[in-house]
Amino acid sequence: MTDNLDNRYAIRVENLVTHYGKRKILDGVTIAIRHGEIMSVMGGSGSGKSTLLRHILGLHRPTSGDIWVLGKNLPRLRQTEAFALRREMGVAFQGGALFGSMTVGDNVALPLREHTKLDENTIGIISRMKLEVVNLAGFEKLMPSELSGGMVKRAALARAIVMDPPLLFFDEPSAGLDPVVAAELDELILRLRDAMKMTIVVVTHELDSAFKISDRITVLDQGRILMSDSVEAVRNSDHERVQDLLNRRPRQEEIDPEAYLNRLTGEDV
Repeated sequence: MTDNLDNRYAIRVENLVTHYGKRKILDGVTIAIRHGEIMSVMGGSGSGKSTLLRHILGLHRPTSGDIWVLGKNLPRLRQTEAFALRREMGVAFQGGALFGSMTVGDNVALPLREHTKLDENTIGIISRMKLEVVNLAGFEKLMPSELSGGMVKRAALARAIVMDPPLLFFDEPSAGLDPVVAAELDELILRLRDAMKMTIVVVTHELDSAFKISDRITVLDQGRILMSDSVEAVRNSDHERVQDLLNRRPRQEEIDPEAYLNRLTGEDV
């Protein structure tokens, strides 16, 4: 099952619609991500950023729409095919998601132990190599609780790239980090893209980081894409809602009295 559209793109999402119960979370989202580029997905809280990421990872099935990943339409794959496709993806979660009962080295080695038949010596060498890449050489015997926030992020990144995936996903990589550490992580992301030729998708609300690392930025609002364009185009956009997000201006919404009453009485549930 191959994508007969444009092979320049590692990921193509087309007319994606998602509901949680009766609530529509994504409303006709269409986005294309080129091979080897860094795409940042931005938007306010509740805009649908994380939901979009979970769909691209194949963790949720959409109400409708297509999600082409590396030439395969993810929602239409059998479970075994989807599982195999996920091996081509590396994910660095917002909080790191390291296993607290395992050393840093064992956390990084886990995907190799689960998905390959490599011997332990080879697994150890590869794991230490990836820790070297993220500047954590010599930390493999520490526990996650002994690491700083920035080190946890880098250890999670080492685990995400340990199998050399062509696709790498970040969920809020700079969240909770001081500006210096966040800048170091941005530089690391750029070096990874250049050295390993990865396609990288970053979900973030950090403007400085997105402007620094992105080739293009997609702006989501209330489940719809406001724009998907270059950093300069987004920065200079005359779209009012885009500028609200960039300048942290609160959104002024008119209240529908009837809808408000229905919410209070529970009639819209």
